[in-house]
Amino acid sequence: MNALLAETADAPSSAMNPDVMRLILVDDHAVVREGVRAILELYDDVHVVGEYANGTEALNAAASVAPDVALVDLKMPGISAVETIRGLRERVPSIKIMVFTSFGEDALIRATLDAGATGFLIKDAMQDDLIRAIRSVAQGQPYLAPAAQRQLMELLKKPGDTHESLTAREHDVVKLIAEGMSNKQIARKLNLTEGTVKGYVSQILAKLRLQDRTQIALYAVRQGWLNDSSV
Repeated sequence: MNALLAETADAPSSAMNPDVMRLILVDDHAVVREGVRAILELYDDVHVVGEYANGTEALNAAASVAPDVALVDLKMPGISAVETIRGLRERVPSIKIMVFTSFGEDALIRATLDAGATGFLIKDAMQDDLIRAIRSVAQGQPYLAPAAQRQLMELLKKPGDTHESLTAREHDVVKLIAEGMSNKQIARKLNLTEGTVKGYVSQILAKLRLQDRTQIALYAVRQGWLNDSSV
């Protein structure tokens, strides 16, 4: 489907309902875009508001389309997935990014994470996995394709990226961030003030040399802390 037609066809219905996430597809394979769109049309909480064959097209339309989520192919002609992700985040700061990947390009996977991707999805994922991943990413929670979690965890380890420098309370905060809690919710859970939690988040970002809460959540995932019931 033509990208412009995709935008104008779905934009009104989703714009009228703030509970419906607005999603764009960025992939040079039309059959992939058509397949994903067909699946997502089965769900009421997501609307595809744009389809683009490359990053340049997506960046040119991003500000006017104002998507909540973007599904971006890992390898496309023209500008790279990394440039596309950075550009989308510059134009729509609140956007969440899900990367399509077959896990064949380790360096690219790491680079897209650093650029701001929140999730990774294998292109042959089942329908339930696709919608689960999109909903997770839309809520700001990282999603790693189950079949590739181990590979990504190994890939994303950095020499200085150890958790020994975190205090027990900082460990608790990291885990709760990964569970999708806001600072207010964390404060209530740990019997702290919201200001104290903000201070912990700043310390965690500095200690782990991370940039935002999404990267904190991904750190917790690869450390295996989501299975830790200590909090």
